[in-house]
Amino acid sequence: MVIVDTSVWIDYLNNQASPQTIWLEFALGHKDIGLSSLILCEILQGFRDNNEALRTRDKLLNFPVFETGSTHLAMRSAENFRFLRRKGVTIRSTIDCIIATFCIEHGHQLLHKDGDFESFEKHLGLRVVHPLSIALD
Repeated sequence: MVIVDTSVWIDYLNNQASPQTIWLEFALGHKDIGLSSLILCEILQGFRDNNEALRTRDKLLNFPVFETGSTHLAMRSAENFRFLRRKGVTIRSTIDCIIATFCIEHGHQLLHKDGDFESFEKHLGLRVVHPLSIALD
């Protein structure tokens, strides 16, 4: 399963081409794609228009949405945050910490465009999809 982060979904929904959105476009229907409840929340809170938010919600609910609110995940996320801080890395977003830890704990890959996840990959074994960088006009 590939969990697609908010950073990619926002670009995808806004038709912004990037290596990640191109990968997602080609992966749809060929790969298992999912998102977390926190990612769903981040995406939907960005809409000013309620009808557009509801249409997007309905589209996103066609993908598996994983709950990320367990006590176990909260404790593991805090452990990972402290581990990275001891390495000299401060993660800016608690939500990113939870998403990364969820992927690590469940063996999912993550497709993202957010630098906070790089430390999870480097130090904690987060599996990340690395689309080929291609020139985009």
